[in-house]
Amino acid sequence: MYKIRKRIFEIIQIGNKQDTPSILFDILVVSAIVLNLIVTILQTFDVAAEYMPVLNVLEFVTCLFFLIEYVLRLITADFLYPRKKPEKAVLKFVFSFFGIIDLITFLPYFLPFLFPVGGAVAFRVFRVIRILRLFRINAQYDAFNVIISVLEEKKNQLFSSICMILILMIASSLTMYSLEHEAQPELFSNAFSGIWWSVSTMLTIGYGDIYPVTVLGKIMSIVISFLGVGMVAIPTGIISAGFVEQYTRLKSMATLAEETELKFVTSHLPAGHEWCGKRIDEVVFPPQLMPMMVIRKNKMLHPTDDFILGQNDNIIFGTLNDDEEREIRLREIKIKSENPWIGKRLDELDISRLETVVLIRRKNKLVTPKPETEIKTGDMILVYSRFK
Repeated sequence: MYKIRKRIFEIIQIGNKQDTPSILFDILVVSAIVLNLIVTILQTFDVAAEYMPVLNVLEFVTCLFFLIEYVLRLITADFLYPRKKPEKAVLKFVFSFFGIIDLITFLPYFLPFLFPVGGAVAFRVFRVIRILRLFRINAQYDAFNVIISVLEEKKNQLFSSICMILILMIASSLTMYSLEHEAQPELFSNAFSGIWWSVSTMLTIGYGDIYPVTVLGKIMSIVISFLGVGMVAIPTGIISAGFVEQYTRLKSMATLAEETELKFVTSHLPAGHEWCGKRIDEVVFPPQLMPMMVIRKNKMLHPTDDFILGQNDNIIFGTLNDDEEREIRLREIKIKSENPWIGKRLDELDISRLETVVLIRRKNKLVTPKPETEIKTGDMILVYSRFK
């Protein structure tokens, strides 16, 4: 059962491009989300009666699929949170953001069946929340998280531009109130009326319910309109430039970094093995094998030069032998000159939120990665694709 649950976890998780069942499952999930949303939209139209049974069946099938997926994520929650006990891992997933989204995707559909008496109408309100399934599409593809990366990187510039817009809004609202209050006391009755006018003007909405009639008010309106267009364009330009920088940076990685798939094998050290009690730098390993990681009591440890091997340790070796079975999928990135990662700390790298740097090989030495570790030219970085 352990191996079965682990395999299920690998399939239902995201980001494993070498696992065909995992890719097919991701496609199935996204297809189910899109199909369910299409059905939800079509149900709002006056569809002919003969089509309604088909739509109802499609909705039931997709919601049943979401229910099955949710159950699978519950029974594999201990792999998602390996440091927690199984029952605590389940609770952590249930109350996590995407756990709540997963629950909401199917729960409103089945609630009327569970509480049919007097509750069907009330539960229909919750079905509006089904639009949150779009968040699950975002969870399936890490490319969507470029948006979050850009907003985090440009948050200071965006905050400054928003402050400038707010200052201009307040200044323009108070100015317009002073100029138009006597001429239009019923429309510009207070400063809040001026704020509503400034927002609709600066955002080029222009509802026309409030507008200046005095000469000075019209002149000020023209000035504020010009300033508003420029001010609102600032955050748009910041976000657009951030997208260009992010995708340019990701694209440059393909040309400034040489990426190769590695093969890995494991070795178990039983009691009495000659390597037990020895330091890594004292052991003569087989040719073309290099220790990448040591698993000790379900903990992943980085084997530095002074690391002492112990009884029942499982050593993960990187090997150039393609005939060996690959049990663990890792990748090694060689940092070439002019790579944008050079000189950056590990916590500053632009890597996927699903990936972790687990080891750095620098001039035949193993460097334990830390948040403050800086990347240098020629480094061989071992990246492990982890699950959320």
